[in-house]
Amino acid sequence: MAKPAQGTKYRGSICDFPDFDPSQDAETLYNAMKGFGSDKEAILELITSRSNRQRQEICQNYKSLYGKDLIADLKYELTGKFERLIVGLMRPPAYGDAKEIKDAISGIGTDEKCLIEILASRTNEQIHQLVAAYKDAYERDLEADIIGDTSGHFRKMLVVLLQGTREEDDVVSEDLVQQDVQDLYEAGELKWGTDEAQFIYILGNRSKQHLRLVFDEYLKTTGKPIEASIRGELSGDFEKLMLAVVKCIRSTAEYFAERLFKAMKGLGTRDNTLIRIMVSRSELDMLDIREIFRTKYEKSLYSMIKNDTSGEYKKALLKLCGGDDDAAGQFFPEAAQVAYQMWELSAVARVELKGTVHPAGDFNPDADAKALRKAMKGLGTDEDTIIDIIAHRSNAQRQQIRQTFKSHFGRDLMADLKSELSGDLARLILGLMMPPAHYDAKQLKKAMEGAGTDEKALIEILATRTNAEIQAINEAYKEDYHKSLEDALSSDTSGHFKRILISLATGNREEGGEDRERAREDAQEIADTSSGDKSSLETRFMMILCTRSYPHLRRVFQEFVKMTNYDVEHTIKKEMSGDVRDVFVAIVQSVKNKPLFFADKLYKSMKGAGTDEKTLTRIMVSRSEIDLLNIRREFIEKYDKSLHQATEGDTSGHFLKALLAICGGED
Repeated sequence: MAKPAQGTKYRGSICDFPDFDPSQDAETLYNAMKGFGSDKEAILELITSRSNRQRQEICQNYKSLYGKDLIADLKYELTGKFERLIVGLMRPPAYGDAKEIKDAISGIGTDEKCLIEILASRTNEQIHQLVAAYKDAYERDLEADIIGDTSGHFRKMLVVLLQGTREEDDVVSEDLVQQDVQDLYEAGELKWGTDEAQFIYILGNRSKQHLRLVFDEYLKTTGKPIEASIRGELSGDFEKLMLAVVKCIRSTAEYFAERLFKAMKGLGTRDNTLIRIMVSRSELDMLDIREIFRTKYEKSLYSMIKNDTSGEYKKALLKLCGGDDDAAGQFFPEAAQVAYQMWELSAVARVELKGTVHPAGDFNPDADAKALRKAMKGLGTDEDTIIDIIAHRSNAQRQQIRQTFKSHFGRDLMADLKSELSGDLARLILGLMMPPAHYDAKQLKKAMEGAGTDEKALIEILATRTNAEIQAINEAYKEDYHKSLEDALSSDTSGHFKRILISLATGNREEGGEDRERAREDAQEIADTSSGDKSSLETRFMMILCTRSYPHLRRVFQEFVKMTNYDVEHTIKKEMSGDVRDVFVAIVQSVKNKPLFFADKLYKSMKGAGTDEKTLTRIMVSRSEIDLLNIRREFIEKYDKSLHQATEGDTSGHFLKALLAICGGED
């Protein structure tokens, strides 16, 4: 079993078995494989309950007692994925990595993802042990084999990582941080072409602590996360490798949580990846991986394995997982802090918000009005011209075009567009033509009119808008519908949900910074879920979530984690239900990372059968000049595909063309 560093707690899920007797275990395994058939249950129970160090002792005792190789016997008796998993557990970690790499480069083709995963995530010591194990097991030089099987910059970076010479000094020079930021910027964004050597040298050699500061400063200096620059400047397997290195620098546990999720999501399971990670991390950081998995994907790793695998293979994986984080009492204090830091470090306050639609240069409202009139005159409609003009002007410029159109032609541009366009395209273009507050007011009105209420739309708008935006919406609603927004909400909603929406609709959220002492009091106020009834709990949450400033709420959430070891979002989902739960979750997610909240909404509007065009249109229109560029970055980071790609795969025709124009580019 890997020993934790001095002063740190053990974060693996598999520990040394107490009262360990290697001879007794060897005998149990021998009896389980003796005769016709084998007792797979006994094999999996024993092997998944021992640490790797103990398994090596069992192997030696097995050979001493029976003159046989335990791994060879296990291979003979077991089959398929279960065999691969059990045999993987029997190898020392370095030899396990060596076997995975040998398999990845043997035969026709190369498993680049396996090479990336292992070499991007291992420490210097693990790399040195891997190189030695490879030499011992195969009498070959690992570096020579990697060079023979890969090419280009991908090969160069792999060779650098194979040296295992990453700096380990946590003392960081601010001057060197600034120099590395400048060198990376000049090697990529400022250069025609890319100087890949600089990326390789800096990302392949600097210490983790140093690189984390480099990434922070890079974002401040360039306005872009380093991942966005890597995607823009590099390509292919080299790009994937560098992104994996960055992810492991930020959080190795989060990197593996993401790899596990992708191994099981969708149709089919990538069993080799699943086995490799569960085996290799079971005595290192499985508890952190589990907690990040649950926080990031809103389900436990245990439950996903349970639903995605079967038989003894499933039982063995669940033993390695070590527990279900959705079960009562299963929560890890250190991992709670990791979970908090996941969004604290990327909170909106630290990122410059950027839209994708900007004012057009050399703007000429007269020419635009004439071009639009021509596009709608006579038989047929020139949708391409309409899209080209409206999607590439700011909202303020569109209002000027409306005014000029009326002055020139005595006609209402909105009415003309409504009569010439139809369906999703009409909704999108007309939405772009409305002033933002009037657009939001209309979306709220539509959510409440007719039979049934679109609670999701009400939540999305009221939980995410600033005070100034809410106040402008109130004025627009009164002007357009001759009724106050509060009255409309009162007549269309009920109970606690109504009270929460009305509180949000007042636009009176505090706007100051954080107050640590008050944050502790607020966290305490909502931390006690056992006292009082459900109604009292919802009232306490409302008083804090609907009135405190975003910076203050971030501090409340951190204090809440410290007090309870729970993320506040998890507590809301556990203690509440229905629309009340949904609106509180939306507020929390918006406070944590608003662009990510909208990225999730966009993804859900397009995934699966059918598209939720109304949500897709509403978010693309309303965020286009605020933070759609940030939303794009969060989208590709979380879903491994760009918003541009997702939109292309899910929409068509002129609606697609207009959406892509607003999206503003391919990541």
